[in-house]
Amino acid sequence: MAGKQSQLEELLEPVVESMGCELWGLEYFAQGRKSMLRIYIDKKPDGVLVEDCESISRQISSVLDVEDPITGEYTLEVSSPGMDRPLFKLKQFSEYVGETIAIKLRVGFDGRKKFTGLLKGIENDEVILEVDAEEYLLPYELIDKASVIPRFS
Repeated sequence: MAGKQSQLEELLEPVVESMGCELWGLEYFAQGRKSMLRIYIDKKPDGVLVEDCESISRQISSVLDVEDPITGEYTLEVSSPGMDRPLFKLKQFSEYVGETIAIKLRVGFDGRKKFTGLLKGIENDEVILEVDAEEYLLPYELIDKASVIPRFS
């Protein structure tokens, strides 16, 4: 699955960037005969507009029709990462130091797979997360999913 995601990122990142946005990340789910491709785009400093999602969706659809990297039927979704934005790349974690994030690991670490806490930083290829006054160094390669927990004032 990771290989397919990498292939799709390489194919689609230049398309998204040529339209003035950043490919924040993507999720590809193979579900029997029908798959799902969810693409997250970001645009600084003003954020993503509905029109950005529409135009990028049309452009990506055209590229996918020509290149045909996904066999069978699939659903394409293009959206902003939102307030509870998923984190896909190690460099994205460094942008959210000081925020509360939720992490789900592929395999257990210290007897658990789910962690929610304060992101303290990045050290080498490990995410430093403070949970209940205890620091965890979570290897980036073990992270299955991570997202920012929105803060409401």
